[in-house]
Amino acid sequence: MPLAYDRQGSGPPLLLIHGIGSRRGVWKPVIEQLAGERETVAIDLPGFGDSPPLPPGTEPTVAALTDAVEAFVDEQGLDRPDVVGNSLGGGIALELGRRGAVRSVTALSPIGFWTPAERRAGAVMLSLSRLLARHARPQALALTRSELGRRAAFNLFYGKPGRKDPDELAADVIGLGSAPGWDATLPHTRRHVFHDGDELRLPVTIAWGTKDRLLRPRQAERARAAIPAARHVPLPDCGHVPMSDDPEGIAALLRISVA
Repeated sequence: MPLAYDRQGSGPPLLLIHGIGSRRGVWKPVIEQLAGERETVAIDLPGFGDSPPLPPGTEPTVAALTDAVEAFVDEQGLDRPDVVGNSLGGGIALELGRRGAVRSVTALSPIGFWTPAERRAGAVMLSLSRLLARHARPQALALTRSELGRRAAFNLFYGKPGRKDPDELAADVIGLGSAPGWDATLPHTRRHVFHDGDELRLPVTIAWGTKDRLLRPRQAERARAAIPAARHVPLPDCGHVPMSDDPEGIAALLRISVA
């Protein structure tokens, strides 16, 4: 199926995968940092951003979403790119690594390392955010215009929401509220549990924001136990979506992780 994407720059390809309810534009701050170093390919997952949902009858499980991304990689002739994913995108990146479809994996606060209670809590918090984006959009958009409003309303996702570009944050709110794939994807996302870390036979980096309020940093310890051969990195003062909290730091991490 076709996926919306932005492909720019030159150099070894780097595939960028966002989380649930998000869009490819969240990678913009990091892409700007990597200009001239990498060919970046940022995609919209099926049912999010500008990509249509999966075909009727295909449930948007993590495996099915991974199938769609793997097909995109083949269609674009990317030939085992390095991949970096955030949240749901991190879970997909790890599955791509398990399949041998990519050269290396960098996962930023990936799903799959939670307890049942943490999965339920995460789903509730995400559902409330979706509700706000859909039914209180004028108020939510108004909050993006002031640094104080951004800090008060968006600290679930960002460690430094005041730093987030207001126009980009407004686009995030609109994308979250209008994503047609949300209702079908969230139940499958929350069921996903990472397993068989020994099947990952490629370079893996797991990075976690120390101020992640959605997938708490204690989940990073479970990731360390599940994939002991990986490189495990804390992201100081970053939240669940660290790309705008510290684009310079994320770019520096990628330069090391995918070298």
